[in-house]
Amino acid sequence: MTTGWTTEAKGAGAYADVNGINLYYEIHGTGEPLVLLHGGLGASEMFGPALERLAEAHRVIAVDLQGHGRTADVDRPIRLETMAEDIAALLDHLALDRADAVGYSLGGGVAFQLAVRHPEKVRRLVVVSAYFRDDAVDPALRALQGQVNEEAAASMKDTPMYELYARLAPRPEDFPRLVGKIGEYMSQPFDMTEQLRAIQVPTMLMSADADMAPPSHLVEMFKLLDGGLRDGGWMGEGRPKGGHALAILPGLQHYNIFSSPLTADTILAFLDAPDAPTHEGAQA
Repeated sequence: MTTGWTTEAKGAGAYADVNGINLYYEIHGTGEPLVLLHGGLGASEMFGPALERLAEAHRVIAVDLQGHGRTADVDRPIRLETMAEDIAALLDHLALDRADAVGYSLGGGVAFQLAVRHPEKVRRLVVVSAYFRDDAVDPALRALQGQVNEEAAASMKDTPMYELYARLAPRPEDFPRLVGKIGEYMSQPFDMTEQLRAIQVPTMLMSADADMAPPSHLVEMFKLLDGGLRDGGWMGEGRPKGGHALAILPGLQHYNIFSSPLTADTILAFLDAPDAPTHEGAQA
């Protein structure tokens, strides 16, 4: 299983001046549009072969989020809601009424907020390796996250995150600033369970079986989407009313799920399945 942070496939790269930021994106493949959003301290290239696989069936719009990859930072904090507005504006810039939204970790939170704030712009949503309450992870991990700040950037010079940033960023010297902003973002308490309960688009929750948050958290969240409460039935008549799904992928962890071909195939199976019955409700 690869854990690569680069891909040989190169799409058509461009910048969009939207929502106060000059947002870099690449387009890979053809077909129905799919917005692909990377994790914190990463860039779209981190998806590697998973991006290539998705692009075999979809027009993948791979975005470098605020301060990441080829997108220079701007004078605002890292927040899911603001970056979701960046993506909404990008869809308008590309004259796309609607697209599938797939995000990993930080990008999963951005994709989720895009669907919350602009449900009319999202056909189907896939949230990979993200959690919906800050207490979903082990307290020891939360303590480590609390140590992420600008000073910590110096110890990251030999990591794939720094190598990718130094190679792509318009201002490589901004890496400590980005690390500091990510640390400040991670220090904020949050609870998005009620937003998830009210989600209006078919959503798949996905994680590794050894992810930051335990599988039990995803199962709990899936119940908010009317999932896992009954037998699905021979014809799927007992499945969640909103067309939602849950995927726990075996043999993976937070740090390699993003590039796994298994992840891409699971995403495609959900996105390309027959239309969900209705959006009548996702309440448990």
